[in-house]
Amino acid sequence: MRALIVDDSSSTRKILGQFMRQMNYEIVEAGNGSEALKRVEEVPDISVALVDWNMPVMNGLEFVRELRARKQHDGVKLMMVTTEHDAEHIEQALLAGANEFVMKPFTFEVLEEKLAILLNEGC
Repeated sequence: MRALIVDDSSSTRKILGQFMRQMNYEIVEAGNGSEALKRVEEVPDISVALVDWNMPVMNGLEFVRELRARKQHDGVKLMMVTTEHDAEHIEQALLAGANEFVMKPFTFEVLEEKLAILLNEGC
């Protein structure tokens, strides 16, 4: 399976990438939402995207909205991985089309648990 990691922090992308590789994912990276949209078009079979909220050029919420507007990518599961964790942000992300939410800082176990829920329940 392939995972797209969308975060402007290279260190966060590296950590998420290591975690995802431990779970046998192939990794595709992007530094902002605009770059992520290009990756989705270039790389087939992305099954899940882990998306930061606060990024330059195109933020995570804008990316989620734009990806959900592209019906050919309906199958991509979207998980917000962010420091934005108040009820309003969570509601906005879910209404925009995110399937799950993980708060930074996160652990391998939390990420693994959320991914299992996300991919096994067919959210």
